Order: sequence, then structure tokens, then C-alpha cells
Amino acid sequence: MLNRVVLAGRLTKDPNLRYTPNGVAVANFTIAVNRPFTNQNNEREADFINCVVWRRPAENLANFMSKGNLIGVDGRIQTRNYDNQEGNRVFITEVLAESVQFLESKSGTANQSSNPSPNNSQNQSNQNQPNKPSNNNSNPFDGEAEPIDISDDDLPF
Repeated sequence: MLNRVVLAGRLTKDPNLRYTPNGVAVANFTIAVNRPFTNQNNEREADFINCVVWRRPAENLANFMSKGNLIGVDGRIQTRNYDNQEGNRVFITEVLAESVQFLESKSGTANQSSNPSPNNSQNQSNQNQPNKPSNNNSNPFDGEAEPIDISDDDLPF
């Protein structure tokens, strides 16, 4: 049997971080996930999916993400029920997130790199090739194809 959910969407409000009596962090949040098609009025609709995440990822989500940020969620569907104060049975379906990925920085701009400063190997390779533009965000496989000098001993297979 398989119960796996992978979602990418935007937070509809700031995550709600709480702690259990034992001190375990839990965050509830809702993400809006666009549907891949438009309705009859040519408008795009979204699904609003309730999620919960526990422990350190819950604290990280609450501390670094807020309403409108794009996140990725990997987890499973969970259902539960309880009787409310009026005696009615309430059914809840939510995603129990096993991991949450931050797809944007806290300021809301797309996160281009986990390390804001370029690494030294890129700078050295750009210095050896003065005719090529120095653009750390460019694809290293674009442009001219040159053979790579590598010995068979360096190959992992």
C-alpha cells in the first residue's frame, strides 16, 4: 500500500506554531495549490490543503516562512475524527508533512543559491577563460563544448 503526497504551493497565512505539554513543536498551516487547468470563465482555481508538521521542521517553518511564501511539502494523508462540544462527529483530513522545503527566501524572492557568495572554483575557472562572461547563474553546459581532460582513475565506475 502507498500513501504519499508531494505538493508545491503558497502559504495562505502564517504557520500556527504550538508546543505539546511535553515540549514537542507542532505547526499547522494551509497551502494553496493551483489546479493545472482553468474553469469555464478562463480563471485558474486552487485547492486549499491543510497540513501539519512536527518537531524541528515545524519550528523552522514558523521562523522562516510566512503568508504567501512558496513551499514544497512531502508527506502522507492522515484522517482523524473527534466529537465536538455539540456532540457532533468532526472528520479531519490533512497532510502530515515529513519534510517541508523552502522554495523562496523569507523576503519572498526566489532563492537563487543556498550560498550567496560564489565559490572559489567558479572564480578560478572564470579567470582562466577571460573571453567568456562571468555569470555565476549561467548554465556551465551552454556555449562551446570542449573536451575534458580526465583520467580513467578519476571515474567512479
